[in-house]
Amino acid sequence: MPLTHPLIKDGWFREESDEFFPGQAMRLRVAEILHAEKSKFQDVLVFRSTDFGNVLVLDGIIQVTERDEFAYQEMITHVPLFAHPNPKKVLVIGGGDGGVLREVLKHDCVERATLVEIDESVINLSKKYLPNMAKSLSHEKVQVVLADGFEYLKNTAARDEVDKYDVIITDSSDPDGPAEAFFQKQYFELLYNALNANGMVISMASENIWLNIDKLRSLKNICSQVFAVTECCYCTIPTYTSGQIALMCCSKNPDLKVSAPHRAESRDREAQLFRYYNSAIHSASFVLPRWAADKLNGV
Repeated sequence: MPLTHPLIKDGWFREESDEFFPGQAMRLRVAEILHAEKSKFQDVLVFRSTDFGNVLVLDGIIQVTERDEFAYQEMITHVPLFAHPNPKKVLVIGGGDGGVLREVLKHDCVERATLVEIDESVINLSKKYLPNMAKSLSHEKVQVVLADGFEYLKNTAARDEVDKYDVIITDSSDPDGPAEAFFQKQYFELLYNALNANGMVISMASENIWLNIDKLRSLKNICSQVFAVTECCYCTIPTYTSGQIALMCCSKNPDLKVSAPHRAESRDREAQLFRYYNSAIHSASFVLPRWAADKLNGV
């Protein structure tokens, strides 16, 4: 019997949420439903679309499509890793699809990359249906930990300084279900304590300037209460609501500027490694329209 899912009707997947993006919706045409289940933590759906490849959906929200995932994965990874002078230890919270890890491993200076994912089903399904992303999960530099990100960070805070992280990437889903805690001040305090003195963190903001900019400003204010440097950047990606997603980038060291790359590859090397990121777009992604910059900065 063919699989069914309540969000797929008449051959179309429909993403809509009166809470997160009222008054608008996103639709993708479905070729085949590949997997549908209620995991221990969330509703999980994987389908093959007619134009965007395989699609992973958690709790009704598109997480990745094979066609455009690289834009988000590259920006949430390479902005902090190139802004940091020498990132050796990297922690990824969430991101069980493996896309962020794939990008982290493009930095030869990284010696260890740890992925903390609460839902093993995301990892297993990504290995089966998103192999170009999940291939990084078996790399020798990678450690995969099945655990709650909150609890892992609490334990990390008690470690010696040398065992803490240079960069932490929060690749969570939207603030609902298991990811809700990733948008509270307590979470950013845990991030702060899990970093070494020059540590940086970047977090998916689950908003953009065209959705609820007040929520985005609130998140920026929370981060600013914890970190010496907090800046908002963004990337464009068609299958995220409004075609854009904001990223909150923070640094413990007030002298480390997150909006400019501390290191850079040659243009030829960038062309080999990346499809979206380059050193120019790194800086440009922090340039917001005047009205949005004023709103976020409380002008």
